[in-house]
Amino acid sequence: MELRRIVRPCFNIHKHFAHSALRGRNGLEGARNVCHRVHDKRAYSSGTASSLEREAVPLPQEARVVICGGGILGTSVAYHLTERGWTDVVLLEQGSLTCGTTWHSAGMVGQLRNNTIEMDVTRYSRDLFKRLEEDGHGLGWKECGSINIARTHERMIDFKRKHALASAIGFEVHMLTPREVKEKCPLLKSDDLEGGLWIPSDGVVTAPDVAMAFSKLAKSKGVKIIEGVKVQKIQTQNDAVKAVKTSNGKINCEYFVNCAGQWSREVGKLSIPKVRVPLHACEHYYLVTKPLEGVDRMMPVIRDFDGYISTREWNGGILAGGFEPEARPVFHTGVPDKFEFQLLQEDWDHFQILLEQVLHRYPVLERAEIRQLVNGPESFTPDSNWILGESAEVDHYYVAAGMNSRGIVGSGGIGKYMAEWIIDGQPSIDLWQYDVRRYVGHHNNRQFLQARMREVLGQQYSLRYPGVEHRTGRKLRTSPLHTRLEVSGACFGETMAYERPMWFDPDKRDRGEDVYNHQGSFNKPAWFDIVQAEYVACKERVCLIDMSSFAKFEIKSPGKEALEYLQYLCSNDVDLESGSIIHTGMQNVLGGFENDCSIARLSDNCFFMICPATQQTRASSWLHRHLPPDGSVQVRDVTSMFSGINVIGPHAQQLLADVTDVSTDKKDFHVMTCKVIDVGHAGGIRAMRLTHTGEDGFILYIPSEYTLHVYDTLVDAGKDYGVRNAGYYALRHLRIEKSFAYWGLDINAYTTPLECGREFRVKFDGDDFIGKEALVKQKKEGVGQKFVQFILENFDVDDDVWPWGNEPIFRNGRYVGKTSTCGYGFTLNRMVCLGFIRDCDESAQPKMNPNIYDYVMDKNAVYEIDIAGRKYLAKPGIHTPKLALSVVDPSLLASLYK
Repeated sequence: MELRRIVRPCFNIHKHFAHSALRGRNGLEGARNVCHRVHDKRAYSSGTASSLEREAVPLPQEARVVICGGGILGTSVAYHLTERGWTDVVLLEQGSLTCGTTWHSAGMVGQLRNNTIEMDVTRYSRDLFKRLEEDGHGLGWKECGSINIARTHERMIDFKRKHALASAIGFEVHMLTPREVKEKCPLLKSDDLEGGLWIPSDGVVTAPDVAMAFSKLAKSKGVKIIEGVKVQKIQTQNDAVKAVKTSNGKINCEYFVNCAGQWSREVGKLSIPKVRVPLHACEHYYLVTKPLEGVDRMMPVIRDFDGYISTREWNGGILAGGFEPEARPVFHTGVPDKFEFQLLQEDWDHFQILLEQVLHRYPVLERAEIRQLVNGPESFTPDSNWILGESAEVDHYYVAAGMNSRGIVGSGGIGKYMAEWIIDGQPSIDLWQYDVRRYVGHHNNRQFLQARMREVLGQQYSLRYPGVEHRTGRKLRTSPLHTRLEVSGACFGETMAYERPMWFDPDKRDRGEDVYNHQGSFNKPAWFDIVQAEYVACKERVCLIDMSSFAKFEIKSPGKEALEYLQYLCSNDVDLESGSIIHTGMQNVLGGFENDCSIARLSDNCFFMICPATQQTRASSWLHRHLPPDGSVQVRDVTSMFSGINVIGPHAQQLLADVTDVSTDKKDFHVMTCKVIDVGHAGGIRAMRLTHTGEDGFILYIPSEYTLHVYDTLVDAGKDYGVRNAGYYALRHLRIEKSFAYWGLDINAYTTPLECGREFRVKFDGDDFIGKEALVKQKKEGVGQKFVQFILENFDVDDDVWPWGNEPIFRNGRYVGKTSTCGYGFTLNRMVCLGFIRDCDESAQPKMNPNIYDYVMDKNAVYEIDIAGRKYLAKPGIHTPKLALSVVDPSLLASLYK
């Protein structure tokens, strides 16, 4: 059948299908009517199951590690554990190896990603595949390279940003003109292109063969791989893995690894407590043609992101698939039993949007004959990132799932770093954005997942602008102020499903625009003038910021147990008088930040802890895993019990004084102290004199039922002070300008207090705490990196592409680090970038430098930051700059104080 015959309005494709060349799958006996839609109850096709013979392997009574899932990830984890010397491993597969989603993978290996962490993972995978192929394992590895093509100017900016970062870390990648794209792939239509990116070391593999090679190598080292055995329950003791009950008996074990692919969410329910694995399967399509004249075996992989499609050579023909803008979730009520080596029912109608783009990019395909339209299920996650790491609910329970169609390219690196995680307690690189603990309970809600999946699949290729939010699954967690702020023009962002006002634009609602979806840009954002106005109001008047999304915990005990517990967890001294607040880290054994928080001592044996919303699950897990076994300390998550209002600005003190009977004068209400006060008619409010920005003010933690009353009281009383609402962007720009580091964006579990200028918060001479030994050693030997604020020179805020994070930093022409967060300094009147720089040896490894300050601030050092291919001179600074309010446009001030 010719492809051009199926793009006519009336489809008729009931014949001329060839048998599939795909492994383990019979060809379709006939095409279904494309007007017939797929439903869950009839989603799987009539393909036959695998005929692979299963080796009879007895089920052992015990093992150190049990892995569930015999796909690309399970076999990779098993192989990499053996590479580290752990061979007492059992891998269980309910069907046959590769029978889930691995067998129908397109096998494209593309290394270029948005960040260096994922590039580390994918580059390791690619190098491993190449090595195994050279060792004779027959993976079908072919180093054909790949070309990412751009149809728009904005896509080219994205490419230039990736090119700058990849080149800086030594990864070979080349910018191409449309003519050069055509030269590398003559079959392409190129006259509508802006350009492209050439990655010569990319390639393709045969995915099932990779998994079989991993399993063969693992078995040769002693791993037992048992097929036809279903995991029925993960037994726990004291919330830690104890054993795995299977259809063939029980295995006692220390570690369990959930690599069950599209079954992973269901496997997560097989333990007590249950483990959250938020993923959902979607239909995922590609087309395979018969051999076609002009298709070279070494034709590069083509990714046409703006057309949602990707292609590769396949047995002399072309494999073409993609990620349609609106996907179709499947298996909402569960994956059918015995779904082995099977596909979903093909639907040409749904594939049409991709088919049109394939034919547009490859005009030669109009007369191509097709082998098969493949519709295989693929699992996606709420934020399009992998799910990796140790679960928050059960100790020694690990997850590697939710590959978002990046499982093959990620499999090698994921196996390596999961093995490190299991053996060493944490991986050697920061995988927080993929950590299973980044989720809260609602993320695993089945209805939420089904709605979010319709959007997430298409995001694999859509242009992701900074700050652009998801459209689906919104307004789930809202503060009591949400409706009031919505009416006031709040434009919301979402973190951990919590709606937060990012800025306020009352005119946006008047124009009928959606306040939950924002148009993105790589240049000066549309909200710039509004955020500047809010920033100035925080500096000159008083603003109210809804900070209810912050995670909040109470730690109590009958005696001194809570204090002793926190002293062991915290690197700062918690043993202060009641009413005091400290900022402190909770370090891991390497000295890195497991948590960055503020703790108020409410009474001798009661503490109130606040940390960023993104840390809610992670912080809870860390706290609970270190609780005394005697139950003497109680930890309670009270996030939903208290709302938070930041009252910030020079008039904050007088405003609060007007609505409470407590003196707010600094001599009575000191900075970094907490008092329980009344506001208006409401009581029990925990008022803290801090703002997280360096400006004077208070954060009021209010029992949720009083929030609206307190807010209205402050608004009414603040009219004479020019009170107004402000959003998180104003807060962000204030803290960036003052060089305040933020956990998850600037600092992480691999950053120590000495590296980010917080050594003054470490009790070196006080009680022992987790990580103290590492920090004492670092204090003596020096650090290998330092947190630095850069002020850009000759940057045009109106016309130049903005820095948004992950821009490479150069010192005397040598790459030394990358930016973390960036923002315009409205007082400095300069673009400001935060980031770490490293003093590295010739092999690019950080040196422990006791004189890192001198290295950073050497007057002969010239710093540059590369933003989308253009380098800007950057002035470094380690200490917070002295700021004085700059001259502001009088018309702006007038608009503020109307």
